[in-house]
Amino acid sequence: MLEGIELVVFDKDGTLIEFARMWRDWVGELGARLSEATGVDLVDQLFALMGVDPASGAIYPHGLLAATPMARLRELVIEAVEDEGVAPDLAARAVGEAWRAPDPVALATPVTDLPALLAALTARGIRAAVATSDDRVPTERTLAALGILDRMIAIACADDGHAVKPAPDSVLRIAAETGVPLQRMLVVGDAPADARMGRAAGVRRVVGVLTGVGDRATLAPLADVVLDSIAELLPT
Repeated sequence: MLEGIELVVFDKDGTLIEFARMWRDWVGELGARLSEATGVDLVDQLFALMGVDPASGAIYPHGLLAATPMARLRELVIEAVEDEGVAPDLAARAVGEAWRAPDPVALATPVTDLPALLAALTARGIRAAVATSDDRVPTERTLAALGILDRMIAIACADDGHAVKPAPDSVLRIAAETGVPLQRMLVVGDAPADARMGRAAGVRRVVGVLTGVGDRATLAPLADVVLDSIAELLPT
C-alpha cells in the first residue's frame, strides 16, 4: 500500500480523530439555542440540515458536516432559519449569538497512537501532511494538543483561500509547498469528499477509513482500499 509513497496526506476529523463525538452534541446544542432565541423549534431541522441522526449520532457521509467549512455551515444555518419563517435580520442575529465552535482540543480523541504511527512512517522515509475542511487556528491547536503538529510538513485548511474538498486544490497546494510529486503521494480520509479530492488531484493512491462518516459501501467505489483505521496503514 505504501510502495512508492513519499507523503501521506491525512484528513483530520474522522481520520486522525474521532468525528461523531465532536459534532453530535454541538448540533443539538446549537439547535436548542436557536430555538430559544427565535421562538421556533429548530432542533430537528438542524440535525437534518447537518446530516446527523439525532437518535444514534451517526453522521451521514454526504451530509454537510462531512466536508463543509465552518463559514459555509454558518451561512446555510442562517438560510435554514429564514426558511422556517424567521425574519432575515433576526435569523442572522440569532445565529451569530448562538454560534459557538466546539473546542477542538477538549473533544479531540485520536483514533490510534498518532505519534507512534507517524514515527513509524518517518522510519520508512514517508512524511505526513494534513488537508482538512476545518479552519487553520483550530486545526493547528488540535494537532499541537495531539503532539503531532511538528510532524506535519504541510497543512491545507478551509480558510486558506483555495477551493475546498472535493476540489483538488488542497492536495495541489501541498504538492507545490513540499515539492513531492503527486504520483508519490497517498491521500487518506473517511469521507467521499476526501477520496474525490485525491482522485481529482491525481495522487498515486487513495485510501478510505471507517473511523468517520463513510461506510465501506460508500468509500469502496472511490478508494483503492478501505481500512478500518489509519492504524492499518502499516503492517504489524
